[in-house]
Amino acid sequence: MLDEGRRGLTDSRSSTTKDRYRTFLIVWSGQLVSLVGSNLTWFGISIWVFLETRSVTQLAVILLANQLPRILVSPIAGTFVDRWDRRWAMILSDAGAGAGTLVMVTLYVTGNLTIPALAAVAAVSGTFQAFQYPAYQAATTLLVPKERYSRASGMVQLAEAIGNLLAPVLGGIMIAVGGLGLLVAIDVVTFLFALGTLIAVRFPKPPVSEAGAASKGSIWRETAFGFRYIYERRGLFGLLLYFASINLVFGAMMPIITAFLLSITTPATMGTLFSIGATGMVLGAILASTWRGVQHKVRGILVLGAVLGVAVGTVGTSTRLGLIVVSFWVAMFMLPLVGAFSQAIWMAKVEPDVQGRVFAVRMAVSQAAVPLSLLAVGPLVDRVFVPLMTGSSTPGLWLQGVFGSGVTHAYGLFFVVVGILVVSVSGCAWLVGPIRHLERDIPDAVGLPSEIETEDDDTVPDASPA
Repeated sequence: MLDEGRRGLTDSRSSTTKDRYRTFLIVWSGQLVSLVGSNLTWFGISIWVFLETRSVTQLAVILLANQLPRILVSPIAGTFVDRWDRRWAMILSDAGAGAGTLVMVTLYVTGNLTIPALAAVAAVSGTFQAFQYPAYQAATTLLVPKERYSRASGMVQLAEAIGNLLAPVLGGIMIAVGGLGLLVAIDVVTFLFALGTLIAVRFPKPPVSEAGAASKGSIWRETAFGFRYIYERRGLFGLLLYFASINLVFGAMMPIITAFLLSITTPATMGTLFSIGATGMVLGAILASTWRGVQHKVRGILVLGAVLGVAVGTVGTSTRLGLIVVSFWVAMFMLPLVGAFSQAIWMAKVEPDVQGRVFAVRMAVSQAAVPLSLLAVGPLVDRVFVPLMTGSSTPGLWLQGVFGSGVTHAYGLFFVVVGILVVSVSGCAWLVGPIRHLERDIPDAVGLPSEIETEDDDTVPDASPA
């Protein structure tokens, strides 16, 4: 009788685990569709802005307008994510970003879309998107058994990869057929689909941890808690600084890759090249979503990060499209593996009920370098790299002899410098003990769902924000 009772309890827990994982798959499918729509829009915006202005700086300003509010609002958004039902935080994020996209398509159709208006809409959308990342990641921790964290993180990376794969191909065709307005209209529809999946499910309530109970207080106290939590854990703090450093040099990649490719080929061909390269991200994400990962994930991150740097540097060494595509493909293959390993570490080491704040701070700090890159890339390229690769200075003539002369090669030199910096940062991080031994020194958080043992409290909380 005792064995039968235990078997019944095990079956109940297994059923609960399966139900939660099914919920994760439903939410994931909605976010996948939404990502495709968002990537279509930003692909079209990048082309529209650059062709309208022929300015890397103007394109960087638009990207900055979207990024900066997300970074500034994110820590406070994380506090509300931990206070609210995380499903409602995601609904708020998708609804707000969708409304911004709807305004954008209206401006375009009426002929009133300008660079300042586009920047304003991008800023509003970025503000709402600040709630998305911490809510989605914190919910995933509760919906997925900890044995599958690497795989679930790989699936999240796979959704991004599919968006990157489909957006350039579909975007190139749709721009030719209906212009930017068609892309933005499709984005609105995909937001509605994502909202539908969120309305159809419920999220479990995170168990209250000792850290979570001790952090209760005013909004500002709870927001500051996220910073303190990471700072007090040297390994997590060091890993965060590593990614912030990588983002500092990677942050300006989008406007430069757009300018680089448009200087040697057409928008349609650029879209095809992006899609071919994105197959590497898809395959890397598939591997990450089906593989438990390496035993030492931090070391895997640093090794793959160095390989990523080599691949990015190689992109800028030639204007031959074949070599560019191969290098870009390898870099894209590495990205989801690095991202999945990192996310699995954070999901396992941070208590579920404080992940909204901690993940929001993590995103804000790691992405804080991106606005600096976007602000600096235009003047840096226009006033340093272009004169260097078109002028007659001694260093410039030597570099022109190695890479070639002209504006296109100035863009290419940027990638070479980025690659060297990424390899160097990865090597330095390897030498830091708290980073390299993070998984050994910081224990897994208490209260994580498991395929082996699932918590008994499976009640669904009230869905309204508290």
